[in-house]
Amino acid sequence: MESGMRRLPLLTAWIAAVLAVAAIGGGTVGATGAKALLPVADQAKGGDRPLFIIERSKNANVVHYDARLTPEGKFDPDQPVVAYWILLAEKGQRQDLNWIEKKKAYGFNLTPAADGYQMTVVAAPDRVIKVTLDGETVHAELDIDGHPAYLEKMYINSTDGWTGPDVHYIELYGKDKKTQEERVEKVVPK
Repeated sequence: MESGMRRLPLLTAWIAAVLAVAAIGGGTVGATGAKALLPVADQAKGGDRPLFIIERSKNANVVHYDARLTPEGKFDPDQPVVAYWILLAEKGQRQDLNWIEKKKAYGFNLTPAADGYQMTVVAAPDRVIKVTLDGETVHAELDIDGHPAYLEKMYINSTDGWTGPDVHYIELYGKDKKTQEERVEKVVPK
């Protein structure tokens, strides 16, 4: 009984820490109801800054896309965007995408543009995302439901098929650039 009582303050502290991280980190609630936390960026000019995430119907694991900045606060010319897993279905650890995941679903292509980069994600190749830097804030911009918006999340509903995932639909979530209203669009592959 005494050892169980000693664990109670530790459990209470752990729960408080998890709630504090959730409150500080913000995040979005996906179609599955799971909360995916976006990391809080440092106050320093360099480092990785969250752009958007991809949630899936398959499990709670989330793909994060971050802009990588130099110490001077500019896009890193060698690797301006990085993508990686946060394995929420396991222990919440970070893991790089493997070769197949990069080529078949979650990889991306970047093309330099006057005000940042043009980005396409393998999962939605017909939707061009404009990656921009406004001061120390990074944005992933694209039209959502016909409105210019800041992309926050893609949700992919799919099932496993013989040759890989069979995508039923993709939902785009973001905020209107002008009004800050929530924008949502459902895209059904042809």
